[in-house]
Amino acid sequence: MEPAIHDLSDLFAQLGLPAEPGQIEHFIARHRPLADAVLLADAPFWSPSQAHFLSEMVAEDADWASAVEQLDVMLRG
Repeated sequence: MEPAIHDLSDLFAQLGLPAEPGQIEHFIARHRPLADAVLLADAPFWSPSQAHFLSEMVAEDADWASAVEQLDVMLRG
């Protein structure tokens, strides 16, 4: 059974990205800042499957939505 709430590390692993805290920080530093006019899922650094997953999780308000929203905020800061 999957946990009801997923953290940022879980999200990165789900996206097929390195999921250790330092690796996540590096990813965010490399891709920040994301322009306000660009939806997270439309950012150019996602693969089509990653972009689809991100947009679906937000649209469905799925268990992953809070982790996706956290990533969105971190990339815009």
